[in-house]
Amino acid sequence: MMTNTDTSGPVAGRSRKRKSSSVAMTPVSISPGVPLYREVRRKIVESVRHGEWKPGSVIPSESRLCERFGVSMGTVRKAVDELSAEGFLVRQQGRGTFVAAHSQDRYLFSFFHIARQDGHKEYPRVDLVEFGKPEINPSAARWLGMEPASRFARIVNRLSLGGEPVLIDEIFLPDKLFPRLTEKKLRDRRATLYQLYQDEFQVTVIRTAERLRAIKADAFKARLLGVKMGDPLLHVIRVALSFRDQPVELRHSYVNTQRYEYHAIQVGGS
Repeated sequence: MMTNTDTSGPVAGRSRKRKSSSVAMTPVSISPGVPLYREVRRKIVESVRHGEWKPGSVIPSESRLCERFGVSMGTVRKAVDELSAEGFLVRQQGRGTFVAAHSQDRYLFSFFHIARQDGHKEYPRVDLVEFGKPEINPSAARWLGMEPASRFARIVNRLSLGGEPVLIDEIFLPDKLFPRLTEKKLRDRRATLYQLYQDEFQVTVIRTAERLRAIKADAFKARLLGVKMGDPLLHVIRVALSFRDQPVELRHSYVNTQRYEYHAIQVGGS
């Protein structure tokens, strides 16, 4: 805890005692076979989930985390490094380490992988085409590893780049994670969809897993994208994952690749 400094100097005839700073310690538990840094990582994630550190806010310094968890600097650094590599934390030179928030910039460069064929990327215009109240969807349940009778809200968005419709997103959201999601909330949002998940439902997307396929446009997709039936489209199947790799969203994207292409940069690993 920081104490204020009295710059007027000591009062004559009095001795002053300085208050020592203290940190509430929450030592990590040691589980057989689990590296200590993984326990520190879990504690950091829990602190965010419980609202102690909000998205966009700075977390305590690594030395403070060492005091808090009763571990070495190397252990804390390894936990923070891993969370930073996953995109959960963001290091800023000279400012500290922050809990990642789903800004437009982060969405554009971390989750939106469609670019013009000359490499140009821009934030898309998003138009809500359909919103369906939760219904049983066995296919979505299989993709997200849920019970066949699980209910999902369905969202269809059309995304345009440079004024041209380029892709359709068909999104399935588990009702148990997104209760009381309404069409009004979707239309009124002023940030990315992932930011809405985070702010309204405390669901944070950490990373995504994607598969790519080629399909032919049916009548519905052809009409929305302004192409002919049978024209080739890129089909991107995305599962969005939260803490502990919990699946939270299924997204089918259908991309007109006449002038645009899929472009993703792999971070870390070989």
